[in-house]
Amino acid sequence: MKKKLLYCLATIGLLCLNACQTVEQLSIDYMLPAEVSFPANLRRVGIVNNMPDNPDNKLITSSEDKNKDKTEIARRTDYYNGDPRITTETLAESIANENYFDLVVICDSALRSQDRAPREATLSSEEVVQLTHDLGVDFLIALENVQFRSLRKVSYLPDWRVFYGTVDVKVYPTVKVYLPNRKIPMVTVNCTDSIFWDASSSSETQIFNQLISEKDMIEQASSFAGTVPVKYLLPYWKTAKRYLFTGGTVNMRDAAIYVKENNWPEAIRLWETEYNSKKGKKKMYAAYNIALGYEMQDSINTAYDWAVKAQEVAKSMAKNTVKDIEDVERGSYSSDISYYLMTSSYVSELQERKNGLVRLNVQMQRINDDF
Repeated sequence: MKKKLLYCLATIGLLCLNACQTVEQLSIDYMLPAEVSFPANLRRVGIVNNMPDNPDNKLITSSEDKNKDKTEIARRTDYYNGDPRITTETLAESIANENYFDLVVICDSALRSQDRAPREATLSSEEVVQLTHDLGVDFLIALENVQFRSLRKVSYLPDWRVFYGTVDVKVYPTVKVYLPNRKIPMVTVNCTDSIFWDASSSSETQIFNQLISEKDMIEQASSFAGTVPVKYLLPYWKTAKRYLFTGGTVNMRDAAIYVKENNWPEAIRLWETEYNSKKGKKKMYAAYNIALGYEMQDSINTAYDWAVKAQEVAKSMAKNTVKDIEDVERGSYSSDISYYLMTSSYVSELQERKNGLVRLNVQMQRINDDF
């Protein structure tokens, strides 16, 4: 389905240029559920650093890779431990900013710094009981590990006559959720994300100096790593692109005016008239717009049903589908398959929202109870 989304974004420009229809791009913000659901009685959380102090952040000596691109001058891969204190502080701050729990308390001192003998990072049930009591919280979220993979590259761009350098870092934080009187963690969250820096210079010597330093990279990547687990633990907002078909007929143009007035019910009424009276692309345009109208009013199930109708019309428009799909892989395809990919992408996103509705409502109930 990710491929379909990429195809959709790649072809929407063709739709705007080649079709008689006018397409406007909109943005929509909506909330998705977290992977973890916390019982309603867990309202006070302690964020703890359960990593040992590690003064030497680098895990593996950097490795030099052979240049595969003639323009590439240098490439280096390094592996690091992150700074657990920074990551724990950012994790606590990010969770507190969401106002999801009544109280967020941080304990960023390394709990294992005084250990005389190595042991597993997992906290014992006795430690969890003691920590929750000392911090005055109901449960703990502990940072267990944070590691990085850094790829530094420097290339020369002859067309621009500049040296271009990049530092691409993948972060791998691990957190565990502990409940008192439970022998094992409630859940373990292993996640990953990327952070990126770049620089350019007319001098090969200067480009290496202008790229972010190792020290600053570790600090900033450690801070970024603390934000990554939040969407796995708490409901989160997502910004997505949507497309509105606005031209071609009087009803479509009038509906676009209602949209600008935020009068979605009246716009939907006109689009339904179009859907019932038109065929082919115009019918697909109307069905897609109706789905968007219901989504904007948070009627996700109805929006999904209309998006499926738009997809079905688009599918019937696509001739020789198997051949067209092969053409898509080569970057050459008809506009009809473009419509099918676009509607399929929309169906997929609405399916994601639809599947998460019940879980999201349960997760947000603690906030609704406060009002």
